[in-house]
Amino acid sequence: MNWDHSREVIEAAPSPPKTSISQKLALYGSASLSGMEHLTLLVGKQSVANALIRQFGSLKALSRASFRELRQFLTRRQAEAVMAGLSVANVAETEHALSSPLNNPEAIYKASLEMRGLHQEVVRVVLLDSQLRCITKVDISKGTVNESVADPREILRPAITYPSFGFVLVHNHPSGLANPSAADLQFTKRIAEGARILNINFLDHVIVGQPIGSRPGYFSFHETGLL
Repeated sequence: MNWDHSREVIEAAPSPPKTSISQKLALYGSASLSGMEHLTLLVGKQSVANALIRQFGSLKALSRASFRELRQFLTRRQAEAVMAGLSVANVAETEHALSSPLNNPEAIYKASLEMRGLHQEVVRVVLLDSQLRCITKVDISKGTVNESVADPREILRPAITYPSFGFVLVHNHPSGLANPSAADLQFTKRIAEGARILNINFLDHVIVGQPIGSRPGYFSFHETGLL
């Protein structure tokens, strides 16, 4: 018996053209992009973005890298783009917070978000007017990763020099943990005593850290009754 074999030629359907990151951004907006895709746009090449994540471990860790650290792997322009791109959200949040009264610890924290990315402790005085709006911010000292040495006289000097209603003290914990140390408690007590003697309104001391679980990323001495 003869069988008539017919061969069916099955043509594979052509693969849809791959959508580039730039096209995804244009079509669907930035919310459609992953963190890696955002980073790729900043540095120009996916291979470079992958290498950065391998080196630093995560986007969060990368956002805390110094310019000098980034320049070990990137051109000056790329390093500038990465630093600006990964910090612009904090800058926008800070500027928005500063446009409103700093009348509660959360507002003070949001006005100091850029401090979360600092590798050293920085002690900052924020001077406020009678409407609790920011007049100016003065960084008093920069310390090591674990501590900062600030003379109480240096803390109080801006409040004396600038006409203001009062001031808020802000400092960051590079570890991300906002809990006050014994040194923080003692330091705050000394500042409060000096402010009382000089009749200056010491409104709060806020420690800036990172949100952990349901806990906010800050600690307020006023809110917890320690000031």
